[in-house]
Amino acid sequence: MVSIVIVNWNTKEKLRACLSSLNLQTVPHQVIVVDNDSSDGIAEMVKNDFPNVELCAENRNHGYAHGNNIGFSRTTSEFILTLNPDTELPPDNLHKAVQILSQHPDCGALSVKFIGPEGETQSSVRGFPSIAGIFGQLTGLDKIWPNSEYGSYSQRNFDYEKSQIADQPMGTYILFRRSALAKFCDPTSAFDEQFPIYFNEVDLLYRMKQAGFKCWYESSLQIFHHHGSSTKLVRKSMIWESHLSLVRYLRKHLVGPERLALPAIYLASVAAAFIRAKGYHGGFQPEHHNL
Repeated sequence: MVSIVIVNWNTKEKLRACLSSLNLQTVPHQVIVVDNDSSDGIAEMVKNDFPNVELCAENRNHGYAHGNNIGFSRTTSEFILTLNPDTELPPDNLHKAVQILSQHPDCGALSVKFIGPEGETQSSVRGFPSIAGIFGQLTGLDKIWPNSEYGSYSQRNFDYEKSQIADQPMGTYILFRRSALAKFCDPTSAFDEQFPIYFNEVDLLYRMKQAGFKCWYESSLQIFHHHGSSTKLVRKSMIWESHLSLVRYLRKHLVGPERLALPAIYLASVAAAFIRAKGYHGGFQPEHHNL
């Protein structure tokens, strides 16, 4: 069996399509939808149209990390899939994904190819953030020397047609092995909630790597992905949250002399967020029910 955790906010019709695709899966599965206080009737839709789905209808927007922890606490399977509601899976996807991950005992997680609305392969894999990698992305040096340390974060040359080890795929679809998570965290609360929206899966995959487990990218499996359906609704706050979460991640994981660069990174991140968002925002604020 596979336990599937979907954290949702105001994506009713996309969630309906996602759940319909899960009904066609050929492997036994448990579906848990954690709804972060949506206002478009999602709870009623799930109850009426998908009675086998376990619905956690929250009365506030907890964010993605806390929502996943709520879902993970209800999972019962060795394999746990984080899945965004704006995805659709082919019928044999889960069966093959479990088979492939089982063939890689050194891997604690697996992701797949994302296909967008125009049939394009979406960029979905990055390296773990580093000082050189972030500097390369900010300055454009990652485009000039994509295979150097300057390109280690953006991973511009990642070959999406080749199955291989991948540092950190997007949390849109990551199949985790519970037994691997249990080696370094509590599988029922695996996500660090100081990263409410962004970098929570990056942090989790980095901790998994530190514990000795890799992540596998399987090019032969693909899913359909609309991309960013919830976060597009509140773009300004999400721009700020992504930059602030990057700083939190580096503050948590940088060691030694690299920590001396944190003040400069913070200032650069704030400046970039201000320019991109065309003004200031405090980021994710669950008490205001935004995403």
